[in-house]
Amino acid sequence: MGNLLKVLTREIENYPHFFLDFENAQPTEEEREVWNQVDLVLQDSESILMGLREYKGASQEIRDAIQNPNDFKHQERAWNSVCPLVIKLKNFYTFSIRLEEVLQGLLSELTYSLNTAPLASTALERKQALAKQFAEILHFTLLFDELKIRNPAIQNDFSYYRRTISRNRINNMNLEIENEVNNEMANRMSLFYAEPMPMMKTLSKATTNFVMENKSLPLEKTTDCLSTMANVCRIMLETPEYSSRFSSEDTLLFCMRVMVGVIILYDHVHPNGVFIKSSTIDVRRVADCSWNTDSLMRDFCFVIPPQIKSSLKVLKDQPADKVEGLLNALRYTTKHLNDESTPKNILMLLQ
Repeated sequence: MGNLLKVLTREIENYPHFFLDFENAQPTEEEREVWNQVDLVLQDSESILMGLREYKGASQEIRDAIQNPNDFKHQERAWNSVCPLVIKLKNFYTFSIRLEEVLQGLLSELTYSLNTAPLASTALERKQALAKQFAEILHFTLLFDELKIRNPAIQNDFSYYRRTISRNRINNMNLEIENEVNNEMANRMSLFYAEPMPMMKTLSKATTNFVMENKSLPLEKTTDCLSTMANVCRIMLETPEYSSRFSSEDTLLFCMRVMVGVIILYDHVHPNGVFIKSSTIDVRRVADCSWNTDSLMRDFCFVIPPQIKSSLKVLKDQPADKVEGLLNALRYTTKHLNDESTPKNILMLLQ
C-alpha cells in the first residue's frame, strides 16, 4: 500500500522516502492548478510572520495619552503610532481570509479523492504536494497564534484605535484611516483578535463550513483524511528510524505543529470530538497482528481516530519551551476538551 502503510504499520525498512515528505514533495500535473492557487497565498506567509515578530505595539504612547488627556501632543503621538499598526493588523486579518479560501480548495482535493482510493493513506499519498501545502498552512497557523498570544499589545492597540475612532466621530472629525479600516472592518477584526488563537479558529470554522456545505461528501472522508495525517505525524515523530531522516530540527517542530493542527480540526468536525474513547484500535498494534495487513487497513483505517494520548506524550517528551504553544492550542482551540466524556488522564496531560 506504499509509504503511508509502511509508516502506519511501523515496518521500518531502508525506504528511500517516507509518507508526507514535508521537505521535498513536488506537485504533479494533476495537483498543479490547486497547488498554484495555494502557493500564491503561502508566498506571503513568511512576511506575515515577520511582521508579527516585529510588532512592538504602542503601549507607551497609549499610556502617556491616557495619563495626559488634555495634552494634544500626547494624543497626536499615540494616534500617529497606532494608525500604521492598525493597517498592519488589517493585513494580518485579510491574510486569514485568503487562507480560509484556499483551504476550502485543498480540503476538496484531498477529501473527494478518497472516492477513488480504497484508503485515506492512498489518497493522501497520491497528492503529496497538496498534503504538504495543507501541512504548511497548519504550521503557519499555529506559529502565528503562538506569536499573537504572547503579544498583548495587539489587542491593546486595537482597543485604543476603536475608542479613539468613536470619540472623534462624535466630535465630527474627519479620519482618513476609516477609508482603510471602517466600522464594519473594525468589528470583524475585533472578533478575530479577541480569540486567543485567531488563525486556528479561522481554520476550524473553515473546515466545519466545508463539511456543512458539502453534504454529498460523507463526513468520514474528511475525518479519515485528518486522522490519517495526525497518526502518521505522530508515528514519524516517535519512531527514531523516521524522525532521524528529517534534515533539521525545524522539520521536527513542523511535524508536531501539523499533528496538533489536524487533531484540532478533527475535534471540530467529528460529532464526538477527538478526546472520546470511541475506538479501542491502536494503530501501533497493527504490525504485531498475523492478519493480512492490506485487508486489515482497508477494514479498519477509517475508524482509527487520532491517538490523542500518544500524541500528547510525544509533545510532553519535547522541551517545554518548544511545545507550550502547541499544548495551549489544544487547551484553548479544541471544541470537546471540557466535555464530560473526556478521560481524566487526558485532562491531566494537558494541565
